[in-house]
Amino acid sequence: MELTDYIRILRKNWLIIIVATLLGIGLAAGWSLTRTPQYEAQSTVFVSTQASSSIGELQQGSSFTQSRVATYANLVSTPIVMNPVIAELGLGTTAAGLAGRVEASTTANTTLISITVTDADPLQAAETANALAASLSAAVESIESVQNADGTSSSPVRLSRVKDALPPLTPSSPNVPLNLALGALIGLALGVGVAVLRSVLDTRIRTPRDVEQVTDRPIIGAIAFDPKAKERPLIVHDDPLSPRAESFRAMRTNLQFLDVGGRSSFVVTSSVPSEGKSTSTINLAIALADAGNRVALLDTDLRKPKVAEYLGIEGGAGLTDVLIGRARITDVMLPWGNRSLYVLPAGKIPPNPSELLGSKNMHTLLEVLERDFDVVLCDAPPLLPVTDAAILAKATSGAIVVVSAGRTNRHQLSGAVDTLETVGAHIAGVALTMVPTRGPDSYAYGYGYGYGYGAYGYVDEKPAKAKKRAKAADAAKARETKKSAAASKSAAPSVATPATQATATPVVPGVQTVSQAAPATKAPATPTPQAQPVPTPDARPRRAPDAAAEPVSDATVPRPSRSMPTEAESAASRAERRMTTIDPTSAPTPRSVPAEPGPESGPLTIDDLIRQSGVSPSWQDGSDQVR
Repeated sequence: MELTDYIRILRKNWLIIIVATLLGIGLAAGWSLTRTPQYEAQSTVFVSTQASSSIGELQQGSSFTQSRVATYANLVSTPIVMNPVIAELGLGTTAAGLAGRVEASTTANTTLISITVTDADPLQAAETANALAASLSAAVESIESVQNADGTSSSPVRLSRVKDALPPLTPSSPNVPLNLALGALIGLALGVGVAVLRSVLDTRIRTPRDVEQVTDRPIIGAIAFDPKAKERPLIVHDDPLSPRAESFRAMRTNLQFLDVGGRSSFVVTSSVPSEGKSTSTINLAIALADAGNRVALLDTDLRKPKVAEYLGIEGGAGLTDVLIGRARITDVMLPWGNRSLYVLPAGKIPPNPSELLGSKNMHTLLEVLERDFDVVLCDAPPLLPVTDAAILAKATSGAIVVVSAGRTNRHQLSGAVDTLETVGAHIAGVALTMVPTRGPDSYAYGYGYGYGYGAYGYVDEKPAKAKKRAKAADAAKARETKKSAAASKSAAPSVATPATQATATPVVPGVQTVSQAAPATKAPATPTPQAQPVPTPDARPRRAPDAAAEPVSDATVPRPSRSMPTEAESAASRAERRMTTIDPTSAPTPRSVPAEPGPESGPLTIDDLIRQSGVSPSWQDGSDQVR
């Protein structure tokens, strides 16, 4: 992992790290507060030899004492030194027990011995240290004593107490600041370790780098997370200025530059359910239609269809009826909205969806739709539970795999990719959905959304600030209304003779008053044009009752250009449509359709559609037709 990965891990798991650090500090504080305070008292003993008459003897005595200092320090913890102290002070313990609270140490190249005693009572610690120093001096003189010529005994080594132990004022343990610091460091280390381990064991897809570890296919879109996605699934239609709608427009732009071999049909699928494939397909279709493309949206999820429910259209008859020859395609493929978007719902759920989607009729239908439309989008079931999407992806130009960020794991995505590669289907790209716009896992495009909408009128303000702006706008509108009323009143002339000035009718703004004494010539009235209702964006054109439906074929649908319009051409076409005057009273002109088949011929089946399109069928007698 790189440095940025570790930084992302720290940002993502900062709460765990803080909790672990605080837990370490709390444990250290609890341990420190429950310990009994201990005090340390220290006394120092100097080791020397008896007085000598020459410098040589002094040098020899110094070397002798330095060689014996370490031995004398070890004598402090022996019973010969401990027992007299226990008896003198009445400690009520044994030599071994007292030795556990006593420490004797020496300094290199010196003849000093430091005796340190630890006790819960500071006065007791000082008395014990001084008594051990005195007992050590007596024990060494007794051990090192020699017999003199006159029959007396004396010791060549003398121990002198040079520093008496004093009762300490502060306890030596527990060291609360040190314990808290150690607890914080240990907790911080544990928190970082848990964060790294959690990140390593987490196999969910969160960033584009996680996708690159599974497949080398490009990421054609990153759909921003919207907490209100369930309330407004058709975000491109309901709120076209939102960050999530802009994500679909960016995906539309990337889709135009995919190399799919001249074809333009795509299967939108996912690894597992609930990854947002249906809403992504519909919003992508709306975005493509807004750019001026003729788009065909097919609900090929014959197990749990959702397209008709989201678009609010009738879904009782659809793709299933067309494939089995029960209905004509123009009877069930309906336009949606004021866009060049045509929707073919799934229809009734069949018992053999995989067989229907893999039939020759389905392949021929896709070929016809590819000829008559710029883009064909198929909403297919997930790849891992069923094989419908893999079968259908083989017949199209490619599959767009939808991956939910933070929900799909690498094993599921790898299984979906393997399924498509097994059947030889082309993977056009990967689309990430539910991508957070902020935080450590936010996509690289997330920062640009709020920046770009300020110039186009979309400002995500707080409620209080928005309310304040609304009040200011209402006040400004009221002032403008008063000014216009005052200007109209002052500009309206009053036609009256001097004799009738007092009885003139009141002046109404915008209406010319006429005096009773001097009537003026009445001017011809100019008819005021009435405001015409403007159709709402979600108004859908309805088919005339007596207008025949048109089959989607080469003979009836104008052949569009094979290249998808660019963003500049789409913007130009939208501007041209805005400049065009809309007459709401005029009914939509029905498209030219061929004559209805006679009663003896029955409804137009997929075979009739194939013959009209000019595609050579592989069957002649209809024996292979799916029933």
